[in-house]
Amino acid sequence: MGDFPAMLELNVGGVHYTTKLKTLLSEPNTLIYEMFTGKPSDIIKDAKGRYFIDRDGVLFRYILDYLRDSAISLPEGFREKERLKQEAEHFRLAGLTKTLNQLTENRPPGCITVGYRGSFQFGKDGLADVKFRKLSRLLICGRVALCREVFGDTLNESRDPDHGGPDRYTSRFFLKHTFIEQAFDDLQKSGFRLAGSCGSGTSGSSTDLKPGVDSEENRWNHYNEFVFIRD
Repeated sequence: MGDFPAMLELNVGGVHYTTKLKTLLSEPNTLIYEMFTGKPSDIIKDAKGRYFIDRDGVLFRYILDYLRDSAISLPEGFREKERLKQEAEHFRLAGLTKTLNQLTENRPPGCITVGYRGSFQFGKDGLADVKFRKLSRLLICGRVALCREVFGDTLNESRDPDHGGPDRYTSRFFLKHTFIEQAFDDLQKSGFRLAGSCGSGTSGSSTDLKPGVDSEENRWNHYNEFVFIRD
């Protein structure tokens, strides 16, 4: 066994960790076990003398958690399961890989509705036939835990303070972006499928336009909703 100190400082992709050698050796037959039972000189050190591992430094915290406890507890809304699985496979942590596979397979069923009010922005300077979709906000409705799981950091909860648990429902979330295809991609990646949609015109009177609102845009105002389910 290599002559490593009982306490180690690591530099994993630029993120620094301090841990025990015993923790790193808790899972035999893994790449980490092989690294820290070999020769210390075989591992590159950074300028501060930390052992350098060229992997995702942020996700390595979960690798350490698993090595400490032989279990993993991911935060609510964690969206990096696939990347963490890649890290687990790289380090040959079979138990962690199995756990992540089970988390993916056992995702709870549910329903999320995406809604938006939009119009079309028309071209100027002789480009009257050019139309661009114009969305003001993407609204998200559903169970709080599911919405956080799917949309993560792109979810804006400022209009719905968390006064209850994650199992409550809300219709007051919206996204920090207005790219509806990105929202659909996030839902698809999380195992949701489109179950139905509806749309309606919401055009108001052209005589009561708000300042800065174009009459042609007002004419094409509409509201759409898309219902996604996961069985």
